[in-house]
Amino acid sequence: MEGYKREFIQFLESAGVLKFGDFTAKSGRKIPYFINAGEIKTGDQIAKLGEFYAKAYLEKVGNKRCVLYGPAYKGISIAVAASIGLSKQNLDVPFFFNRKEAKDHGEGGVFVGYKPTAGEEIVIVEDVITAGTAIRESMEILSCLDSKVVATFVMVDRKEKGRGEKSAMAEVGEEFGFPVYSVVDVYDIIEYLSEDEKNIENVERIKKYLEVFGAKA
Repeated sequence: MEGYKREFIQFLESAGVLKFGDFTAKSGRKIPYFINAGEIKTGDQIAKLGEFYAKAYLEKVGNKRCVLYGPAYKGISIAVAASIGLSKQNLDVPFFFNRKEAKDHGEGGVFVGYKPTAGEEIVIVEDVITAGTAIRESMEILSCLDSKVVATFVMVDRKEKGRGEKSAMAEVGEEFGFPVYSVVDVYDIIEYLSEDEKNIENVERIKKYLEVFGAKA
């Protein structure tokens, strides 16, 4: 496993973002592990997360100036952190996010932050994709803009089925015509956990879950 992947998984676990147990995903699936960006609570943690997203952005998108969109609520802090991480790498990108309910006073509207203009390219930053539900919601919200989403970045590729046998990330990419990138995937997590015998139960539970919900491609 590449060193940065190990470092990222260790970071997620130490920050309480990666947890093991019994959880229900937004898709309704019962899952044996959970990725929750809401557990990041300190300046050092969010700064570190932003650095990982910035690294992934620069590797996949390069120095292109896109607009970062963070879906409410967890995506908001990720978008802010990623933009700061990129600014430290001499790439100043704007960011914006949505309100859960449109504001009917003041400046109004559903968006806060930068207002993308016609033709600008948008990159969505999220915590995780399970069945693709959250990304489809984001695309519906963004449909009112005359801009184009060119990529999505998430912490972890869960390698799960979407609506069919393919992975949710692959389905989203095919449906909307843009790539979905992740820093690590669930098999990286399995490899990391397998290095310590105390994690055997969690490894087996994740493997059994993937036998049912794991993507075929």
